[in-house]
Amino acid sequence: MAVNRPSPTQKERASNPDIVIRQRRVIVNSNGEKLVGILHDTGSKELVIVCHGLQSSKERIPMVNLAAALEKERISAFRFDFSGNGESEGSFRYGNYYREANDLRDVVQHFRGENLATIAIVGHSKGGNVVVLYAAKHNDVHTVVNISGRFDLERGIEGRLGKDFLQRIKQDGFIDVKNKRGKFEYRVTEESLTDRLTTDTRGACKSIDPNCRVLTVHGTMDKIVPVEDAFEFNKFIPNHKLRIVEGADHEYTWHQDELASIVLDFIKAGFRQDHGVFRERDDFVKSRL
Repeated sequence: MAVNRPSPTQKERASNPDIVIRQRRVIVNSNGEKLVGILHDTGSKELVIVCHGLQSSKERIPMVNLAAALEKERISAFRFDFSGNGESEGSFRYGNYYREANDLRDVVQHFRGENLATIAIVGHSKGGNVVVLYAAKHNDVHTVVNISGRFDLERGIEGRLGKDFLQRIKQDGFIDVKNKRGKFEYRVTEESLTDRLTTDTRGACKSIDPNCRVLTVHGTMDKIVPVEDAFEFNKFIPNHKLRIVEGADHEYTWHQDELASIVLDFIKAGFRQDHGVFRERDDFVKSRL
């Protein structure tokens, strides 16, 4: 379901390169729930899907800026909220990696039904893990970008839940996470914690088809996910490129342009499926990578 606004035709774009790109709200059904997203519609039949991180949304700066950068290259982009996040239906759940990969699958299939080919999936933070899991399970998107994803999912839990989190969750069955002001944010159940701890990142990396190109981008000043995790992805993904951004934090606060340039170059150097064969697109080859 979509709220439609007219998008520019190929002829209109050719005669007016500065034509305004249309954005429209699109709703995708996934497991009986509505996922809400924004389609940056350039009129292109190629699409890049942008995925947010933990307890985040499509409106976070990296997602908005990446979609805008793709717009400028006349590549359509879709940024959306996973179930239980942002405007999408459902309850927020800690862990939930494979469920979010299924959300992404439903988004890809939705646009396939609208004759849009997903040429790349891009994920930030937890979204980086989701696109890697997607690539491990499905072989229909052959350019994957993991921005600051966490390789070791056992790390980072103590910082959110406290040192005695295993004992407390065994005792009470859940832990309520509060922000610095003491306001309730979300509940972590034993089931959802187990979901995170049993998500096999290494196995997923090894399972990605060698024809699938994967880029990992990470900042050296990331205090949420250490840059060392990026090197772990590099060890186990068969067809992998690693870019480290000096001085960048987890959100790339002062490095948005550099992040966009790296991601765009990788996508534009990508391949598109043509009757089962991958061929480099001449009109996309401007990469510095």
